[in-house]
Amino acid sequence: MKYECIIFDCDGVLVDSEPLGNQVLVDMANELGANIDLDYAYQHFKGNALNNCVDQISDLIAVELPSNFESEYRRRSFERFQSHIKPVEGVLDVVKNLKIPFCVASSGPENKIQLNLQLTGLWPYFKSHVFSCYSVQKWKPDPAVFLWAADTMGFQPSECVVIEDSLVGVSAAIEGGFDVFGFTAHDYRNELREYATKTFDSFLMLPELLEY
Repeated sequence: MKYECIIFDCDGVLVDSEPLGNQVLVDMANELGANIDLDYAYQHFKGNALNNCVDQISDLIAVELPSNFESEYRRRSFERFQSHIKPVEGVLDVVKNLKIPFCVASSGPENKIQLNLQLTGLWPYFKSHVFSCYSVQKWKPDPAVFLWAADTMGFQPSECVVIEDSLVGVSAAIEGGFDVFGFTAHDYRNELREYATKTFDSFLMLPELLEY
């Protein structure tokens, strides 16, 4: 096998949280007069740090953004995750059968990562190997979280592969010197193929890609 460690993004790669979290953002933005839809959110918010999404929403509305916008987003989205979140199809089987070390490196806060992995049955496989951008206070496309994850796991970037579903995440991996596989099941604008080392649209394909 070419790689010695796998670094997974969380949202949209391990857990199918993107439709849920983005719909909450759309609903909250529209309550303030933004007039956007889920397609807009996928194009502008997917893979982005929440602060960047909030800044974009602020630019779309004519009123001042409420000071509790972020905390209210976390409350509403966690509520939605509790009742609706599922693992990405096929990912549990892949993770259970991996023979090399792996971890998760996400833009989300650690309590969100933990919640979503617990709700989807993935937590036992990742619990000691969780890396959040909030811990290093640098967000993708800055590669800091990937570099921290690789170093802590004991590997060089060249020995790892990153699994990402957003252009922001793919860019961060490339900037850090990593190969990156783009998961394209929800790549609505067909952006990843041009930049990722390899692309795949089903986790059934991943074990074979890792062998090349």
